[in-house]
Amino acid sequence: MTRSDEEAVVEIYRAENRAMVERDQATLERILAETMTLTHMTGYIQPRQEWIAQIMDGKMKYYSSTEERVFDVVVEGDQASLVGQNRVKASVWGGGVST
Repeated sequence: MTRSDEEAVVEIYRAENRAMVERDQATLERILAETMTLTHMTGYIQPRQEWIAQIMDGKMKYYSSTEERVFDVVVEGDQASLVGQNRVKASVWGGGVST
């Protein structure tokens, strides 16, 4: 892994967080694998396209996403992972706004 590979992975992570706040469907669809899922705190595993659709229709409204830290960036061949912590202000499925 080169430093530029690590930086590219972190930038994609940041782009995802910006895109969910900005409701940028094109970016989310471009950078997230079709097989991507989002696991909610409730344990519900939400498919990528359902998550994007709910961002677009306002069922999942992200007001901000502030990065606290990124660590454990791993690049192996054409796959990569990282662990990130963000403080996200959102209203999900009709609930109140919380962070």
